[in-house]
Amino acid sequence: MIYVTVGTHEQQFNRLINCVDELKTNGTIEDEVIIQSGYSDCEIRNCSHSGLYSYEEVDGFFEKARIIITHGGPSSIIQALRYGKPPIVVPRLKRFNEHINDHQLDFCRIVSERYDNIILVEDIDKLKDAILGYDELAAARKLSGFGNNEGFNEGFRRIVEEL
Repeated sequence: MIYVTVGTHEQQFNRLINCVDELKTNGTIEDEVIIQSGYSDCEIRNCSHSGLYSYEEVDGFFEKARIIITHGGPSSIIQALRYGKPPIVVPRLKRFNEHINDHQLDFCRIVSERYDNIILVEDIDKLKDAILGYDELAAARKLSGFGNNEGFNEGFRRIVEEL
C-alpha cells in the first residue's frame, strides 16, 4: 500500500494528488493507494481518499504502507522515519499556490543534505521514478539514529531555527 499525505495546511496540493492519481490510473502504480487530501479540490478517480483521517487511522497507514509520499511538513517526515520508512517528499511550492512561501523546499533540502534520510522530489515529473525505484532509493538512505531521541531532536531544532 502507498500512503500519500498532504498534511492539514489550508491550501490545496492538487499537483501531488493529480500526479499520484494519474500514475494509479495508467497502471504505473499497482499498489493500493490511500490519499489524505486535506483541502485539495481536485477529482481523485482511482485512489481511496479522505480530506482528513483520525490520528489512529493515519498512524495505521504509516505503519502498514510500503511507501509513504508526503508534503514537506516536518511532522509527516518524522512519522515516516519513526517507522523506519524513508519517505518520498514532495515539498509544497508557492508558485503553484500550495503554500505562502517555499520554506518546505528549503527545509527538505537541508534535511536531505544533512541526514540523507528522505527521498526528495523537487520536480513532480520525477515522482514516477522515485516510486518505481523506491526499494533501491530507500535502501541507500541513512536511518540509524533517527528515532525520537534527544540528539535527533536537537539537530532538528537547529535546522528549524536556521530557517
